[in-house]
Amino acid sequence: MENIVPYLSATSTILGLVFFVGIVWWAWSANRKAANDESAQLPFNLPDEYKKENKDQS
Repeated sequence: MENIVPYLSATSTILGLVFFVGIVWWAWSANRKAANDESAQLPFNLPDEYKKENKDQS
């Protein structure tokens, strides 16, 4: 068992790196451009919580 532990550690590190690179590649791929643009606009499409009318009522 002691002989296999370094190989398990190295294998899990390599698999983690491969998955990370795969997710980054998927997120930045050209097919996701429309979804990324839509997500980037979400904060600007929210309604204002504090409106000018509420300020005058205080």
